[in-house]
Amino acid sequence: MTKLIIQIPCYNEAETLGITLSALPREIPGISCVEWLVIDDGSTDKTLAVAKDFGVDRIVRLNHNQGLAKAFMAGIEACLIAGADIIVNTDADNQYCADDIPKLIAPILLGRAEIVIGTRPIYKIKHFSPTKKVLQKLGSWVVRLASNTNIPDAPSGFRAISRAAALQLNVFNEYTYTLETIIQAGQKGIPMTAVPIRTNKYLRPSRLVKNIPTYIQRSLFTILRIFMTYQPLKFFTILGSIPFSLGTLLGIRWLIFFLDGTTRTRIPSLILAAILIITGVQLWLFGLVADLLAVNRKVLEEIQLRLRRADIEGSRESGVGSRGE
Repeated sequence: MTKLIIQIPCYNEAETLGITLSALPREIPGISCVEWLVIDDGSTDKTLAVAKDFGVDRIVRLNHNQGLAKAFMAGIEACLIAGADIIVNTDADNQYCADDIPKLIAPILLGRAEIVIGTRPIYKIKHFSPTKKVLQKLGSWVVRLASNTNIPDAPSGFRAISRAAALQLNVFNEYTYTLETIIQAGQKGIPMTAVPIRTNKYLRPSRLVKNIPTYIQRSLFTILRIFMTYQPLKFFTILGSIPFSLGTLLGIRWLIFFLDGTTRTRIPSLILAAILIITGVQLWLFGLVADLLAVNRKVLEEIQLRLRRADIEGSRESGVGSRGE
């Protein structure tokens, strides 16, 4: 028995949700049970009514709008309680082609990966501006460096997640889950891969990317934060090497002038060199301390995993994961 749940985070998606649901499959080769789950992130329109009209199996209702990241995690939690073996996440604006779901879950069924990301044909998407296309590729490249993975389209929300991987995911960022989950999974050593997928007709503007500068700022902050969390020693080593190297060069410059017998003392340069070197060493020490704290984080994550498994199994036995809301 292999159970697949397709989850859709929604916030005021009454106009497009019906189109998305009408394209979703009810039967997939290799899957014994397919269910749909909608996360209503505090919608004020008729999103909930549309979901019920189309026979959605499960609905998670959030009392107020909490953002895409929290809606995503609320769906993951509900899918786990409902006994999902594989979770497919897609968008309510029908951006992704539902016919590609079998292709998306194939690597998980074959045991080749635990997370599969759908790779969109970025340069063929007409409503993406040239700037956005370049930034999408650049952002994905940065995520690949930070996560030690080879995911071509990191911002893609069309992804399949195995039960084992879903149990280990945490999302701290309130803006989006896409970049953070890839970096987190990569640092944890969860096997990931990507498959090419198709996109559908453009229905509405992106609500996540309201303007390019804000999107870049938030994405960079997310990448830095997760990189600091999972690779603190490497991060502070690189960061500390910058002032330490500059200070060393200034010190060498001062020493050359001093040995050359110059009459100028150049005390300001010497003071600046000392400050830069001390700053670099302090950042390295911060990295060592953070690396030691990371050991505790790994232990806490293991405890959290055990508790999450116990809570989910307890919820299933008590009937919380039954069909409906």
